[in-house]
Amino acid sequence: MLVDSHCHLDRIDLSEHNDSLEQALSFAEKNGVNRFLCIATGKDNFEFVHDIAIKHAAVSCTVGVHPLSKSISTEGLLEFLVEKGASEHVVGIGETGLDGFYAKETLAQQMDSFVVHHEASIETGLPLIIHTRDARQQTLDLICSKPRENAGVLHCFTEDWDMAKQAIDVGYFVSISGIVTFRQADNVREMAKKIPLDRLLVETDSPYLAPVPFRGKPCQPAYTKQTAEFLAELRGESFEQLAKQTTENFYTLFSKAQR
Repeated sequence: MLVDSHCHLDRIDLSEHNDSLEQALSFAEKNGVNRFLCIATGKDNFEFVHDIAIKHAAVSCTVGVHPLSKSISTEGLLEFLVEKGASEHVVGIGETGLDGFYAKETLAQQMDSFVVHHEASIETGLPLIIHTRDARQQTLDLICSKPRENAGVLHCFTEDWDMAKQAIDVGYFVSISGIVTFRQADNVREMAKKIPLDRLLVETDSPYLAPVPFRGKPCQPAYTKQTAEFLAELRGESFEQLAKQTTENFYTLFSKAQR
């Protein structure tokens, strides 16, 4: 069985499932995906994703403010993250991080928020979910400043193996999305082949980045299977081996999640 380690269940297209999240999750389970981590992206959607986790036993959630959020103020942020992180349904801090591709002009504010999330992760003992794009050194400088076991995950990772290895060396996992199946993603495939199996996670980032053969359509958690199948073949591993180990990795990292 597989885990979709990063999805936005509050945003997925439910039109193929009679506008029912229950049916979308059931469809995923029929495709071998039986655990889901619903990611918060701001203070304004935390209660929504938290409510999803409360209502669905197979779903856990996080608390965090995305670096591309319209409101990345750090005022009261640490207290908010720590307070909400105490919920039995919250298993991680984020998604946070740095995006120099879409919002280079706000990198200073993004870094301030990233630092607070990093502090909250350490204070709560919950792993950090990191979005990083075109901010390689700034990301590494922060996460390498305090190495720790099961520190967090670089989600939907598309940078090179050198960055991945440095993160792994200080306690991070690396998560691969459907991008690995894209025709022009040779760099992602080369990097993904080198990640140790015991440090690998898979995700959809639904509703974004649907893998081939669904590229161009809204993504959904069921498509974790296509990414995992592609990864297994790419890496020369059996699908069963990759599915089993990535699921174990999820529960190792997100130790608060109930099996």
